[in-house]
Amino acid sequence: MALLIESACINCDMCAPECPNGAIAMAEEIYEIDSDKCTECLGHYDKPTCISVCPIDCIISDPKQVESEEQLLAKFFRLHG
Repeated sequence: MALLIESACINCDMCAPECPNGAIAMAEEIYEIDSDKCTECLGHYDKPTCISVCPIDCIISDPKQVESEEQLLAKFFRLHG
């Protein structure tokens, strides 16, 4: 499943530099995660680094973007070869 940044985001700039896929960027008001690039850090780390560094815990699994581990791994290989 791709991740989602909730509207409670305080724009602290902690998550974007931690994303190994470059999936996090500033949108109009808060950061957002590009679901086409988010692999939940599969292939890089044991758990999503953005969740680990978020000081207010506003990053959740996106219920509209449910993906299996196989799908996330396929996305990782598409992005990184």
